[in-house]
Amino acid sequence: MRALLALLLVAACCGTDEPARASQPALTIYNQDFAVVRQTVPLNLEPGLNRLEFTETTAHLEPDSVILRDPTGQHHLQVLEQNFRADPISQALLLSLHEGQTIDFVVPGKDQPVPGRIVRSAYVPHYAAWQRYGQAYRYRQSAAIHPGGGAGQPIIEMDGKLRFGLPGVPLFPSLGDVTVLVPTLHWVLQTDAAGHLDTELSYITGGMSWKADYNVVAPPEEDVLELVAWVTMDNQSGRTFEEARIKLMAGEVSKLRPRWSHEEQYLGWPIDRRAGISSFEQAVVERAFDDYHLYTLTRATTLRDHQTKQVEFTRASDIRFRRLYVYNGARINWERYRGWNLISLRQDRDLGTRSSSQVSVMREFANTKDNNLGIPLPGGRIRFYQRDQDGQLEFLGENDIAHTPRDEIIRVYTGNAFDLVGERRRTDFRIDHNAGEIDEAFRISLRNHKDDPAQILVVEELYRWYTWEITERSHEFSKRDSQAIEFEVEVPPGGQEIVTYKVRYSW
Repeated sequence: MRALLALLLVAACCGTDEPARASQPALTIYNQDFAVVRQTVPLNLEPGLNRLEFTETTAHLEPDSVILRDPTGQHHLQVLEQNFRADPISQALLLSLHEGQTIDFVVPGKDQPVPGRIVRSAYVPHYAAWQRYGQAYRYRQSAAIHPGGGAGQPIIEMDGKLRFGLPGVPLFPSLGDVTVLVPTLHWVLQTDAAGHLDTELSYITGGMSWKADYNVVAPPEEDVLELVAWVTMDNQSGRTFEEARIKLMAGEVSKLRPRWSHEEQYLGWPIDRRAGISSFEQAVVERAFDDYHLYTLTRATTLRDHQTKQVEFTRASDIRFRRLYVYNGARINWERYRGWNLISLRQDRDLGTRSSSQVSVMREFANTKDNNLGIPLPGGRIRFYQRDQDGQLEFLGENDIAHTPRDEIIRVYTGNAFDLVGERRRTDFRIDHNAGEIDEAFRISLRNHKDDPAQILVVEELYRWYTWEITERSHEFSKRDSQAIEFEVEVPPGGQEIVTYKVRYSW
């Protein structure tokens, strides 16, 4: 049995050849939940047809992505047939293979095995099938397995009566060719010459992912940061990779997914060092690759199945940052307006009249060489800490960042300010259908309960229409985009500042 369980390549064309193992694997893991596996597979071939089994694969291998070739190009090697089995033997699988048949069960309290006919096995196909064919396939399989419920329990007929669940331990006939112990590739190969051949095998697999994690620490009352970045790899592929050479690809590579029916779709919303770099040897080296960025682990490492592994990516200090307070006071429930056309939306008197009092805390820093960074930062979670006066670290908030090229600004929302309050009220509304105009005025009150002045960025979304002009204002503003303006306001300690403006929409 141990020999059967070993992950070996067995050539079985003309007798039994000596087993051979694949060489040190190489992985390129993408941050889109898949990876490319590459390895050298030594084969001892005979001229003509060769039948082989290869079991050093993952459970989530994509069969149509497999490439097996002679990298030297000196031999003619043709894959005539390939079969992939990814449902290793299990009790539920054997029950499904014997549906409609009678087998024996070891029942507690009975001296002899008791026969029972398997009416339903409750076997659930391997998760790889759901990944490959989509949620609709899962629903169809579940309906076939659980018609009318039953919590997916097997149904066994004994003495002319049906029961849910197994009466005891099932006794199955010996294994045949219909089962496999591990995920297995079966090949029928044809070659023009006999002898040893080091082939190159590559394939795409699911069940592997990676992400970046950033921990940022600020000293008390200083505007500089220390950053430590980790690469976190997760292996749920069903295979352990010993001493693998690993690369990590960052970027949005086009990867087709299973087609989903309309009712199964969901909305995924994006969440909105040189000097200072450690002199220790870098564990991860970055370089551009095509239109993406490739991060290479400098040391081979073992990535076990069901393991999460972390490797330090980069470390930097003396990163200058600034704290921003942002008030976007309009609280609009856009679900209420689902299905409205633009004209009805424009003329709704209640649009944008509800107010939020929360002032957001944002932290931003420049990813530049002058700011002791200036490297492509892969998307991931960034956590902010600050040392208290007693030196203890306190957590200030976290959020996700997108892939950020060098020389770009990173701005992260970390929470809401306790001592800053905003209030937004509409003070005037007039609509003239004949002239095609709407006049709307607002009063924004900003209150600062801190002991220090606070610089607050007031964001106003001009959501009613595309053509507008500001006809009155209390403060200077800047145009953020075609339908948003910003006021930068300083609020004195323990004081209040009032911002007013009027906008005219026309069509």
